Amino acid sequence: MVIAYEGTNYAGFQRQLNGTTIQGILEANLSQILNSQVTIIGSGRTDAGVHARGQVVNFRTVNQIPAPKIHKALNSLLPEDILVKSVIETDLEFHARYAAKCKTYSYSIYNDQLRPLFERNFVYYYRHQLDLNKMKQAIDLIVGKHDFKCFRAAGSSVTNTIRTIRFCRLEQNGPLIKLTINADGFLYHMVRNIVGTLILVGTDKLSVAKFQIILEERDRKIAGPTAPAQGLCLEEVFY
Repeated sequence: MVIAYEGTNYAGFQRQLNGTTIQGILEANLSQILNSQVTIIGSGRTDAGVHARGQVVNFRTVNQIPAPKIHKALNSLLPEDILVKSVIETDLEFHARYAAKCKTYSYSIYNDQLRPLFERNFVYYYRHQLDLNKMKQAIDLIVGKHDFKCFRAAGSSVTNTIRTIRFCRLEQNGPLIKLTINADGFLYHMVRNIVGTLILVGTDKLSVAKFQIILEERDRKIAGPTAPAQGLCLEEVFY
């Protein structure tokens, strides 16, 4: 299934004992439709407040209800901020997480003196003027295969921090600045930490040369802060 959701009111994707999650709601409603306990596997975990346009999940069932009927029934039960975009049958070996080849995320910044209203749950409001040319110079440095240890979450236990960024672009439309990034995998908080560091570059608090040094030295302590969750969106997962 391909799922879209607004993450504002949820404690993230992954099921939790305390807190309403995307996975928990999907499993509860699928279990009701299929009359048996359902466990779903997601392509990845999104944090509280993070959105998705193309999250992919899979599950197994012995129920013979056709996929189109599951699709229709599930959308009729889900809250208005979660939508199932498509449902198809696949082979038993498919795994939404392990079969993924790459993912695309976007991060949206609202850069204006006047705060956003209708967009407020989907953007990071940053009122100080940003220099897009310098930020673009910085993102050119992260494209390709690198060790992104400096952009992983503090305290992360992941040992392999090498990832390949296939493309990364920065576009502006009025006050909206959008970063789109595709990679073979992402470390926890990686995109948000990249954005937080890029903002330092865009406000001349950090030079492009220093950005490169941060990448080369692989030290999280000298990189920028973690940008807020609401600007991040999982756009698409590729298999």
